[in-house]
Amino acid sequence: MFGYGSLIYKVDFPYLEREEAAVEGWQRRFWQGSHDHRGTPESPGRVVTLVPAAGALCKGVAYRVEHEVFEHLDHREKNGYERHAISISLSRSKRRVGGILYVARADNHAYLGPAPLPEVAAHIARASGPSGSNRDYLLCLADALRELDDPDPHVLALEALLLQH
Repeated sequence: MFGYGSLIYKVDFPYLEREEAAVEGWQRRFWQGSHDHRGTPESPGRVVTLVPAAGALCKGVAYRVEHEVFEHLDHREKNGYERHAISISLSRSKRRVGGILYVARADNHAYLGPAPLPEVAAHIARASGPSGSNRDYLLCLADALRELDDPDPHVLALEALLLQH
């Protein structure tokens, strides 16, 4: 299983192995609404999904998990995310393995889509839900990506704008 957002830093599930990894042809975007974690149905937050992008490389973390862990992950990622089969490049072992990631497609009920970065940052600054503030989600993700040596321009630009608020 490949984590590219909160699954990098909020690991609330058991795993057998964890390794830094990457997937090709995808980029992170704060285009998915969060009605259940970082926002509410009346005021959704914005969280990351992956969108196809030729030539892009998205770093994250690969987890080897027992099959029953997916019941928990399916519930955690229920707000518009679907399982997607993917090829994962493992950093340490230099192997490619098949895996699963959760992606929120543009046709799901919670999709918010693109918007100007200042608008997205302002949205994140004011949103909060049962799992905490949307602001903390963005800041924790930016810190986790720095630890992975992944200077994701979209995330870092939003972080810079958010810190101006």
